[in-house]
Amino acid sequence: MRLLLVEDSPRLAELLGETVRDAGWRLDVVTTIADATVTLTLREHDLILLDLGLPDGNGLELLRQIRKTYKDLPVLVITARGSIEERIEGLDAGADDYLVKPFHHREFLARCRAMLRRSPTSLQPVLECGHLRYDPAMAELSCSGTIVALPPRERALAELLMRDAGRVVQKRKLELALSEFGEEMTANALELAVSRLRKKLLPFETGADLVTVRGVGYMLQAAP
Repeated sequence: MRLLLVEDSPRLAELLGETVRDAGWRLDVVTTIADATVTLTLREHDLILLDLGLPDGNGLELLRQIRKTYKDLPVLVITARGSIEERIEGLDAGADDYLVKPFHHREFLARCRAMLRRSPTSLQPVLECGHLRYDPAMAELSCSGTIVALPPRERALAELLMRDAGRVVQKRKLELALSEFGEEMTANALELAVSRLRKKLLPFETGADLVTVRGVGYMLQAAP
């Protein structure tokens, strides 16, 4: 799952970024309507987190644009504008949910999970390979019913490999998919993430092998 945060407060962007990544989702962060408009054309996202008080205009303008072009893309408005009239205006403009600052991070995550469960991506079946199962909406990897505790980057890597289970995934594709704006994934960082994922899976009877195809990429396949 990849989210887009449109927020011009560096401190709030940092705090929400930590929360989102700890939940196992990837995050792109932009600060203006103009940057958000460009970003939406470059990458697919599963959920938009939208502030309304942006440097180059009212976030409702962007919300109306999104509804014209990306009708099924969930949008959670996060704003200090909390009057009933402002909430109604935001929902009527196309927001799927409306969260007023300040808010508790657990409520924020619960609202994100609820919206992701209703998104088109969440309609895809749970991913399986050997005894491994990955639930995209919950961002959880399990083995024979036991949750495999993974850091955010390794969790995202596991999801990508399981989406193409049985096929080699090119290194460059993984690097691009795991990158976020302002923090590009390097080849060395990818190798480190793969090594850490292998170590995390060692204690489990996964029924799957994480294979390195030298010079090409990596493949997660069911064990013979």
